[in-house]
Amino acid sequence: MIDVIVAGGGPTGMMLAAELRLHGVHVVVLEREPEPPPFVRSMGLHVRSIEIMDQRGLLDRFLAHGRKHPLAGFFAGIEAPAPERLDTAHAYVLGIPQTITDRLLAEHAAAAGADIRRGAELTGLRQDGDGVTVELADGTRLRARYLAGCDGGRSTVRRLLGIGFPGEPARVETLLGEIRVTASPETVAEVVAEVRRTQKRFGLGPLGDGVYRVVVPAAGVAEDRTAPTTLDEVRQQLRKVAGTDFGAHSPRWLSRFGDATRLAERYRDGRVFLAGDAAHVHPPTGGQGLNLGVQDAFNLGWKIAATVREWAPDGLLDTYQAERHPVAADVLNNTRAQMELMSTEPGPRAVRRLLAELIGFEEVNRHLIEKITALNVRYDFGPGHDLLGRRLRDVRLKHGRLYELTRCGRGLLLDQTGRLDVTGWTDRVDHVVDVSEELDVPAVLLRPDGHVAWAGDGQADLAGHLPRWFGAAN
Repeated sequence: MIDVIVAGGGPTGMMLAAELRLHGVHVVVLEREPEPPPFVRSMGLHVRSIEIMDQRGLLDRFLAHGRKHPLAGFFAGIEAPAPERLDTAHAYVLGIPQTITDRLLAEHAAAAGADIRRGAELTGLRQDGDGVTVELADGTRLRARYLAGCDGGRSTVRRLLGIGFPGEPARVETLLGEIRVTASPETVAEVVAEVRRTQKRFGLGPLGDGVYRVVVPAAGVAEDRTAPTTLDEVRQQLRKVAGTDFGAHSPRWLSRFGDATRLAERYRDGRVFLAGDAAHVHPPTGGQGLNLGVQDAFNLGWKIAATVREWAPDGLLDTYQAERHPVAADVLNNTRAQMELMSTEPGPRAVRRLLAELIGFEEVNRHLIEKITALNVRYDFGPGHDLLGRRLRDVRLKHGRLYELTRCGRGLLLDQTGRLDVTGWTDRVDHVVDVSEELDVPAVLLRPDGHVAWAGDGQADLAGHLPRWFGAAN
């Protein structure tokens, strides 16, 4: 009996597998494709995902392959300065191609002990009260206590469960790829600047060594969106939108995507869960897709692990949907709004001009950036301290940093009073007595995902909150 099967070996699946392995859970990752895809759909990590990498000791690896960019102009590409006073120690976007993110997370999961099987396609599943049986394309059957469907927007797991995926179908199509051009860099820059005055969904950016990343609107949604994108298509659309194809040739890879917006009706069906694109798809505006999936995995992993390890309180697994479904709904809403703002029609352009004025106000600018970067996420834990339900940023302590204490994925009581204890929960919660000038509350209890489960200074109050997230005392 496997503890957890993860269907899908993308960033969501690998992050989930690694989180489960932190707790010694036996994990098998089934990835249909024999090799990682060459497509670079995502170009970076937003603040909350950067924090997650820091919380697990991975950030230095990502920083070595990425480039920091200011948090500016991310809402529908409207130009604005980076907002001030963001509640994070990582106020930047990390530019890093998805291919590298995929590799780093796969290496992380493998190093943690996940059993990663490529070329293994899940084709069937059946669940009962004790577990889930999955069938692979080659006839192999595997049995697990739980199954997580992280297998993308066309999720087989979601389809086999019969979970509805309502939303809006794609209305526009965009071609994407990496190509070489014969036009000079000066010509490319001049034409791109002129086109982007009105067409915000267009881009041709240098990647080095004469290669450019191309993003160009297509005339309409293709009859078969699964059909391979051709160089002739890209050239045709470049001429249509920019008046030139820049002498495009020698593509490294080409792809296409639409702006469909869909959200799974539920994230859990018995012993099966959905995460990442299997649970939600949306336009890529703001670069939130990969980040949203990684954050799903970060929320779900410790909850499944707690259940496998038999200390989870009643209802813990149900909090996954309760917490993450509204977050995805908000992302779908803001990405659709951004797509409207990027339209070339007169009405949306007028609204865009008005919003550009409003973003000039510091509060508006910060609100929208916090929405894009997931800094505004607050789970509903009921009434209490203002920090309750929020993730806590990395704060400097007298003896180090907060995030250095979160590497093992356990709960954490950061106690500035020295008078509290977690007797009965020491196998699940670390107790650290330290002080920080940046934290104006006597003590905070963090869940394994870094969200504040309690804040205060009373032992009785703390003892009343520990069972909610960490089960009964030993």
